[in-house]
Amino acid sequence: MINQLKEGGRCGVVVPEGVLFGSTGAHRELRRRLVENNTVEAVLSLPGGVFNPYSGVKTSVLVFRKGGKTRQVMFLHADNDGFKLDANHDQPVEEDDLPALIEAFRERDAMFDDWCRHDADAEWTDKWWFAEADTIREADFNLSANRHRPQSREKVEHRDPLEILEELRTIETEILGEIDGLAEAVREAVTE
Repeated sequence: MINQLKEGGRCGVVVPEGVLFGSTGAHRELRRRLVENNTVEAVLSLPGGVFNPYSGVKTSVLVFRKGGKTRQVMFLHADNDGFKLDANHDQPVEEDDLPALIEAFRERDAMFDDWCRHDADAEWTDKWWFAEADTIREADFNLSANRHRPQSREKVEHRDPLEILEELRTIETEILGEIDGLAEAVREAVTE
């Protein structure tokens, strides 16, 4: 694909997710060449099963320009693509992240400025973010969106394990009581 592009020409290609993080020499070298000798603009992580019923492989869209050198990559994450994520993937639904993500990609220069100004300690909830080329190099040229996604800083409240166990004990006791009742009903029916 790179060979078919004119200098500065843009390519958008759907790739299996493994291409973005695979550990083989060929995978790493491909990603290194993309980052060092071209301008990787964005990686859009698509929902799993987006190509069902033809393929269930997790995919992403890789967008790059021929030539130049990557300074930063915009990562976008779609949870929904406007269709029910089932085996057929043919029923429209209201949830569709793609229009907003396409708009974010179009406005990526302004979005990068926002990204640079954001408080790194604050929770990041948007479905787009950036990674600098140096960070990508340090990650062995891993271009997976999840690898570079900002970590959630939201405090998680965990239930007391003893409370959960007591709840399970209560449910089990109810089930055993119902089994005993059912067994008694069967005994009565058999003796009649």
